[in-house]
Amino acid sequence: MNVVNTAKRAGTFLLLLVAGVAAGWYLFLSYPTSTRELLAIVLLLLFVPLIVRVSGSIARSVAPPYNVAEVGVVGPITRDIDSSPLSRAPMGASANAIVEQIERADADSSVEALLVRLNTPGGEIVPSEDIKLAIEKFDGPAIAYATDTCASGGYEIASGCDEIWARNGSLVGSIGVIGSRVTAAELADKLGLEYEQLTAGEYKDAGVPLRDLEEHERDYLQGIIDDYYDQFVENVAERRELEPADIRDTEARIYLGEEAAELGLVDELGTREDVLDYLESELGTEISVERFEPHLALRKRIGAGTQRVAYAFGAGVAGTLRGDESLSIRK
Repeated sequence: MNVVNTAKRAGTFLLLLVAGVAAGWYLFLSYPTSTRELLAIVLLLLFVPLIVRVSGSIARSVAPPYNVAEVGVVGPITRDIDSSPLSRAPMGASANAIVEQIERADADSSVEALLVRLNTPGGEIVPSEDIKLAIEKFDGPAIAYATDTCASGGYEIASGCDEIWARNGSLVGSIGVIGSRVTAAELADKLGLEYEQLTAGEYKDAGVPLRDLEEHERDYLQGIIDDYYDQFVENVAERRELEPADIRDTEARIYLGEEAAELGLVDELGTREDVLDYLESELGTEISVERFEPHLALRKRIGAGTQRVAYAFGAGVAGTLRGDESLSIRK
């Protein structure tokens, strides 16, 4: 397929290049007076690079030089990176952007397979599920490749793929849910602050940091965590054809690649080259990989970079509280 595409692309490029040069020659050299001719040659020389660029772009769209799309899930998983660095925690893997990349790959008739590169500790629950659902809708084989870490929400994303590959040293698993809250009641007492909030609904302010949790509130919040965990276990068990009890027995541990493979959490161990060789055998043709990247304006890229720098200095791997949320829940 690549040979045909290459020939088609080269033919289109040469045809457009010849047509463009001929058009330029006609436009600039049709009146051969000496001064005009000199100016025409200069203009033609300036015009040729534009012809080459446009011809190459059109030829690439006519016969794309790739048949595998690669999408990366790198860093903490969250909803979006389009926000002010001052308004919320910095982002690593934006679910909105990644879903858009997968959908774009699915709509591209040249893409026959999807390679999902994972290096993530997990993150927000629903955004992780959104990425997994987009992968499940992809029309073609989808292969997950874990590099350093494929944990928690990252593993749920991987479970949406047809196969999961990892390195021997990859950290895989952490099939669990964590909820966290900041308790500042003692500090408020020392500062002479009193908490008073008017609410409608008994559990509306359950977990607010300025007062201690009551036991029934703790049970209520733990129930939410347990429900998320049940969903996580069932989803992974169904996709990986494992027993839910076996997944629960992992107790949200992480495993090195070889042990993860023994437990059925990983299908194969190997390098990126091994994954590409496997895809080539599956597709029955030579493959070429194109990395699909999010379409971000310069302002958004700068904002995302600023957020990552701030996160590296200030937040580490801790969960974050945003807006009026009093409980941070993530995979």
